Amino acid sequence: MLPSSKKRKRLIKVSAKTNPNYGIYPDEMKANDLLNNGFINLDKPSGPTSHQVDAWVKDILEIEKVGHGGTLDPGATGVLPIALGEATRALQVLLLAGKEYVGVLKLHKKVEKNRIIEVCNSFVGEIYQIPPLRSAVKRVRRKRQIYYFKIIQIKGTDVLFRVGCEAGTYIRTLCVDIGKKLKCGANLSELRRTRVGNIIEEDSVTLQDVKDAYIFWKEEKDETEIRSKILPMRRLLDHLPTIVIRDSAVDALCHGANLAIPGIVEIDTDIKKGDLAAVLTLKEEGVALVNVLIPSEQMIQKDSGICATLQRVLMNKGTYPSIWKKT
Repeated sequence: MLPSSKKRKRLIKVSAKTNPNYGIYPDEMKANDLLNNGFINLDKPSGPTSHQVDAWVKDILEIEKVGHGGTLDPGATGVLPIALGEATRALQVLLLAGKEYVGVLKLHKKVEKNRIIEVCNSFVGEIYQIPPLRSAVKRVRRKRQIYYFKIIQIKGTDVLFRVGCEAGTYIRTLCVDIGKKLKCGANLSELRRTRVGNIIEEDSVTLQDVKDAYIFWKEEKDETEIRSKILPMRRLLDHLPTIVIRDSAVDALCHGANLAIPGIVEIDTDIKKGDLAAVLTLKEEGVALVNVLIPSEQMIQKDSGICATLQRVLMNKGTYPSIWKKT
């Protein structure tokens, strides 16, 4: 399974309430809020580059700031998370989410079925890759994780497969390497991304869906459709372990403070030292990303000290009142 499939339970450290006058529950965000701090689970069509899709979304929604999580080749289709406005701050978390693809491996000559299955299974686990010539990154040997490789169907020299892998894995290179091990040669002929973490193909929308919803909102003043097409930024954090903090601790993090134990209200189980965790408000808003210094069990047991260092602020300063002492 992908890392995002890991199930955690929530531990309650203390009881606390949130002030309804500050912040907003993600599910209650209005269209304008989502345009500045939401994302689209877009079903990318075949043909355009991922950057071209960004430009089209900018034009459709009439906004200035857009970014995508995980580039897809022009010919590839499927899940392409498009962050809007301030939600682009959270895109880096998708590097830890794991991705799933369905593709067609084209063998250059017929190979016995059991041999194909055996070789494909041998690529599950840690592998090493060199990015292809046309890639945008430096061509050095890189280690990547293949979580699963399932053969769906074999028809002649076409092998339909499903693969779960670490972000940054080149599926085209993987197919070439499989062909080399089979000693017949192979290439990737079709590719569709079906999942990025907990963002799945079944919930994706098309560019036309987005355009229709935006026009309907502008002309009819009805937010129903656009709120179903643009999701709160909070959903980008679903695959991360979570720490929930009290209202009084929020603005300190927004100003760059590290996370102190007295601010914690709830904690996910099985958080380990070195993990990247999402810090949320009691309304489930994303506040920041932190690097964990102590495991969740110690966060529950201790009453003081710093438990995580700030990596990236996701919430704007002043969203919650500043009641901490400034020096």
